[in-house]
Amino acid sequence: MNAHGSAHRHLIERIVDARRTAASLDIQGGGTKGFYGNARRGDLLDVRALAGITAYEPTELFVTALAGTPLVELERELASRGQCLPFEPPRFAPSGTVGGMVAAGLSGPARASTGPLRDYVLGATVLNGVGELLTFGGQVMKNVAGYDLSRVFAGSMGILGVICEVSFKVMPVLPATATLRFDIDDAGALLQLNRWGAEMPITASAWYRSELTVRLAGATAAVRVAQRRAGGRDLDPYAADSWWSDIRDHRHPFFAIGDAQLARGECLWRISVPATAPPLALAAEQFMEWHGAQRWLRSSEPAGQIRSAAAAVGGHATLVRAADKSSGAFDAISPALMNIHRRMKQSFDPAGIFNPGRLYAEL
Repeated sequence: MNAHGSAHRHLIERIVDARRTAASLDIQGGGTKGFYGNARRGDLLDVRALAGITAYEPTELFVTALAGTPLVELERELASRGQCLPFEPPRFAPSGTVGGMVAAGLSGPARASTGPLRDYVLGATVLNGVGELLTFGGQVMKNVAGYDLSRVFAGSMGILGVICEVSFKVMPVLPATATLRFDIDDAGALLQLNRWGAEMPITASAWYRSELTVRLAGATAAVRVAQRRAGGRDLDPYAADSWWSDIRDHRHPFFAIGDAQLARGECLWRISVPATAPPLALAAEQFMEWHGAQRWLRSSEPAGQIRSAAAAVGGHATLVRAADKSSGAFDAISPALMNIHRRMKQSFDPAGIFNPGRLYAEL
């Protein structure tokens, strides 16, 4: 039996034993996203033994990797062929894994221009709650007909099963980039981004403390024309790469909320709203991304007030970092949608052993 077969067998044995003893399992790879979602519960189920890139066809624009593969290793291999995961998944630390990336479903600065992680999932192999190895989707788009169940695992927080292997669509790295900065308030930044709309090859934007930073990317000629039209101040390439990388991995000072601040009740919120929504009227320090569609808040305001403000402009709020998540990390959903979640959970994990409560308390 090869190393991967042995790792699968070990995971199956753990699942079967957990079901027999009514235990819970906390699925974990590199452990870099333990802060995300609701509190972790259960016995550790480490998937890092499932590591390695099992298929890569640059000409077909797909790659397949085992769940425990370090994300930095996958990105390094893609970069060697001039390709990338265009949604810029957050890594947070070098130990972050492919499986954790999919389970969390998070995308980075380029999300508004490229689409979310789930749009790039072509197929997946997972272990369900009775220890069966299931395969969904394929390795190329032509093999994926209708709604592919592999995409259900993107953002599932591990409540449905153990992600073992995933195939992704990859894209070439764009040939030219430029990062520009403008002095402007939040309302002005939103207006400017909406004016530019589809006219400018903007792949990322961020507003913080009266400065708007935008990244242009695409064909060299198109980027140069857009630079001249937009104006602003150019950032040198090294500073620009550091800026976007720090946002992607939450190394920017805005995201640095320490234990003492958390103990005093300060929280980090992610607010998802329509890009055209006005600035949120909240007592909070704010950081805007995705052309205005993602707004981060550092605030000590009550959770209900934050969620109400998001809902008032057609959005929703996620409590990302907090000392107390008793109000739930994610917004409540409708009874009809919760019923769908329950049925999906029952189908994949009938005994409820995987990551109980990480997504919603009821699951």
